[in-house]
Amino acid sequence: MNYSELYHHGTQVLSAAEIAEAALDARLLLEFLTGKGYNTLLAYPETPVDDSDAAKYEALLAKRKEHVPLSQITGTCEFMGIEFAVNDQVLTPRQDSECLVEEAMRFVGDGADILDLCTGSGCLLLSLLHYKNGCRGTGVDISPDALAIARKNHGMLEETGGLNGGSARFMEGDLYDALSPGTRFDFIISNPPYIRRDVIPTLMPEVRDHEPLIALDGGEDGLDFYRRIADGAPSHLTRSGMVFCEIGYDQAAGVLDIFAAAGFSDINVVKDYSGNDRVITARL
Repeated sequence: MNYSELYHHGTQVLSAAEIAEAALDARLLLEFLTGKGYNTLLAYPETPVDDSDAAKYEALLAKRKEHVPLSQITGTCEFMGIEFAVNDQVLTPRQDSECLVEEAMRFVGDGADILDLCTGSGCLLLSLLHYKNGCRGTGVDISPDALAIARKNHGMLEETGGLNGGSARFMEGDLYDALSPGTRFDFIISNPPYIRRDVIPTLMPEVRDHEPLIALDGGEDGLDFYRRIADGAPSHLTRSGMVFCEIGYDQAAGVLDIFAAAGFSDINVVKDYSGNDRVITARL
């Protein structure tokens, strides 16, 4: 069997399992297996594959057939041009969330203090540290398993000099409970759990069955965490500090009201690349 035959076999297997992007996933799994990029596979499709590698590819396909997310199979995911480690204890970073980082970058200056609530893999905070200079970041999460991944990603970025003179620490706790009283930041960012509880059973199996429930469940109306973030933010923001939160496509009005009631002003909604409401920004 060669690269081309293995790829077409993988596409057929994943298509039969109703994987949405069967051809793409089959190719990415082949790249992961061989360590070869797409151009190499395209240029040398008749390169033979031994039985051992063919068997390994079948094992990868078997996982993907069960709707295990591709990122959890490979253990990595690219976000904001950076490769992050991921597993089933954190949400897979998604392109939609890049909108939050890009919007925050418009306001975050070099040397800023940034708090990332529900940090998960740490991708939001670490991306900001990577693209700014000398910032200090604190990532908080209630899950010690998620924090282990965030610290791993921090170490990987630190080793390559990707923090640009910045620093980060990761703390276990329930939102602001992890912080000492009086600790203040210039910016708070968060991609909190925001899925309505009754919607979770309807999610695609990659999310519903393989990503951590505590990172999805936003309560009965999906807004529980926004209330808590908004209520606690004034005690942990510097004067004129800002909050950036990712939101669901239909939550802008509800989240806007929450931050307005908490005393925030200059509240704006930012759309993602698909034209959906995706980020709320608010100034204290």
